Amino acid sequence: MNPNPSSSFTPALAKLVATVSVGFVVTQLDVTIVNIALAKLGTDLHARVAGLQWIVDAYTLAFAVLMLSAGLLGDRFGPRRMFAAGIALFAVSSLACGLALNATTLVVARAVQGVGAAAMLPNSLALLNQACRHDPKLRARAVGLWTAAGAISIAAGPVIGGLLIAAFGWRSIFLVNLPICAAGLWAIWAWVPHAPGQPRGARASGIDLPGQLLAIVALTAFTGAVIEGRPLGIGHPLVFGGLALAVAAGIAFVIAESRTAQPMVPLAFFRDRTFTSAVLFGICVNLTYYGTVFVLSLYLQQARGYTALQAGLAFLPLTGGFLVSNVASGWVIGRYGVRVPMVIGGLVGALGYGLLHFVDAQTPIALIFVPFLLIPSGMGLAVPAMTTAVLASVEAKRAGTASAVLNTARQAAGAVGVALFGAFASGGTAEHVVFGLHASTFVAVCLLLTGAVLGRLVHPHPHARHEEAQRSAAQASAH
Repeated sequence: MNPNPSSSFTPALAKLVATVSVGFVVTQLDVTIVNIALAKLGTDLHARVAGLQWIVDAYTLAFAVLMLSAGLLGDRFGPRRMFAAGIALFAVSSLACGLALNATTLVVARAVQGVGAAAMLPNSLALLNQACRHDPKLRARAVGLWTAAGAISIAAGPVIGGLLIAAFGWRSIFLVNLPICAAGLWAIWAWVPHAPGQPRGARASGIDLPGQLLAIVALTAFTGAVIEGRPLGIGHPLVFGGLALAVAAGIAFVIAESRTAQPMVPLAFFRDRTFTSAVLFGICVNLTYYGTVFVLSLYLQQARGYTALQAGLAFLPLTGGFLVSNVASGWVIGRYGVRVPMVIGGLVGALGYGLLHFVDAQTPIALIFVPFLLIPSGMGLAVPAMTTAVLASVEAKRAGTASAVLNTARQAAGAVGVALFGAFASGGTAEHVVFGLHASTFVAVCLLLTGAVLGRLVHPHPHARHEEAQRSAAQASAH
């Protein structure tokens, strides 16, 4: 007999998890599905490597910089409303991507896709946290399933993309989002209730517009400088100026956030060691994975000569690794806390990237499958624990903002990873791509080992510690 009935999934909770996972699936699918189309896009739209990086990063940058405001809007207007608006916008922009006639139009449509994704992701997690806020073990299980859906879609993106491109062409990788978004909108209407006492409207005057604009300038300038640094040279005025602008905007952002009454990024969050360590862990994971998948897509098609379908199928082991480890992560968190899976996951991922460091154009594909299993196994074990640590380190009412900070940092790191690792691999020859893979995996190993150290710094049971701190504060105020 279960001594804690609240720790079991009810049909209503299962439907909610399924609904919010739809949003996570489409946002994460479009992070990686486009990678497998890079060769086709380069040929059909006459785009060089830097252009392909912009097609990937236009989405990721908009996704990253707008999640901060989207999480805040979700806290004020209600996560259900923002989640639904995000899915609708994502559907419209996906149609525009599928109909794009040139690279510039596709980059713009991808940026609008990122806006929709930004509205969905933090608010999907806020809805989940809201439903499980009174039961940390149940929340860990629910977050594990939610994360599994997104992680599997990231890993499955190249596989699905390869199949779709082989059957219908590259436009289908965007048009496939339309039926998924339609199903998500129906599920919101049917399965996601309004939260009790949730406001029907609120003023948007509290939005931190200076902080939002500075974040956009800083991240876009830095990413653009990294992307253009290889073809133009680090001394080129546009590259050097972009880096200088990014630094200046970043400093101004921190100053602005420290002085405003309603900051987009509450700097007080970072006084908590668990929150800070978990966010930095997420940066290490996303920078390495997004950047490496971009380079691997070039490696499989340009260095090994694979078709889009063959390259997509080569990514298949990534899906299996994510599926098993994400589901297992919820059990490990419940038994050992968040520290153990973060440390072990970081070490396993580092081992996987380390093995990829020795790959060249002639390496048997069977040997590549081993790191393709280790990398998602480590990430899948660690990411739900990282997410749980962030949510448990703040008050439930700040969940939307906290998850937005986490996911903004992760998506921004992903954009930088594509820019940086893509720069390593630029040059147009198989030798350049292999060199880029070696350089990328060296950086990835260093970052994942750093992530393992950061995992060691988090509190193993942040929810219990947070509740104890709240009780102490309540007792102090009572006296």
